Amino acid sequence: MAQGTHDFVDDPRNAEILIYVNGALLPRAQATLSVFDSGFILGDGIWEGLRVLAGHPAFLDAHLDRLFEGAKAIALDIGMDRAALTAAIYATLEANRMHDGVHIRLMVSRGLKRTPYQDPRVCIGPATVVIIPEHKNPLPETLQKGLRLFTVHVRRGYPDVQDPKLNSHSKLNCITACIQAAQAGADEALMLDPHGFVATCNSTHFFIVRRGEVWTSSGDYCLGGITRSHVLQLCRDNGIVAREKNFSLTEVYSAEEAFVTGTFAGLVPVTEVDGRMLNSSTVEGRPMIHRLQALYRELAQRDVAARGAQA
Repeated sequence: MAQGTHDFVDDPRNAEILIYVNGALLPRAQATLSVFDSGFILGDGIWEGLRVLAGHPAFLDAHLDRLFEGAKAIALDIGMDRAALTAAIYATLEANRMHDGVHIRLMVSRGLKRTPYQDPRVCIGPATVVIIPEHKNPLPETLQKGLRLFTVHVRRGYPDVQDPKLNSHSKLNCITACIQAAQAGADEALMLDPHGFVATCNSTHFFIVRRGEVWTSSGDYCLGGITRSHVLQLCRDNGIVAREKNFSLTEVYSAEEAFVTGTFAGLVPVTEVDGRMLNSSTVEGRPMIHRLQALYRELAQRDVAARGAQA
């Protein structure tokens, strides 16, 4: 069965988690929202995924930067400043006695509407803030076996249609891409930009390795990925040539290695693209991936250690 990067090891403790909803910590079964919430009616909201290591959300500052930038872009008043939102995240972790192997989904919608209509001016209350923490680790098989990608016809569009830089609740563009890839028997979708160059995957960022260089897309048609940016910086800091550039599927098919990046699973090897097997289909064929995985783990550990020292 196809495995995506977000497949996880099931943990029975998740049945008893407490979820933060607008300042209250509620049992999972009671953590509900109104059918008039903007997020449900229209997908009007923004979100972040956070990985918790050693009791701290890794790269929290970068995630909050992106969240507040997205909120400003859509004129959404979160109703909490960074300090209050950070305190709410830690209070949720403490209430659930969570320390490691945790994934958080932080979601903010525009709040309640008095009628199902898109105009933000019909909202009648403050923003809805939800924090869902789960005991969640990537499937070891996913990290070991890697992913098979399929290039779909669904494109990443121009920013004047729906800006791919915005991490919005409305993800139908990515969902339709995911559906097509799944129907083709692949794990995730590889998406092109409007010009036919490789852009990104439906839920992760895509990299290839060619002649010792690490390539990823120009970034013009994908979310400003936090793991993506850290991998690029790690390359620069460690003498690895890294390029953000336009490249085609022809260059993907002849790449030595390929991998995807994301907050949940970090760096995951890609073994196959559109039926073309890559060297990274074997563990021995992943020297760059292994090096970058180790560097990224060290970076995440340094980040949470620094946050712990400030606490």
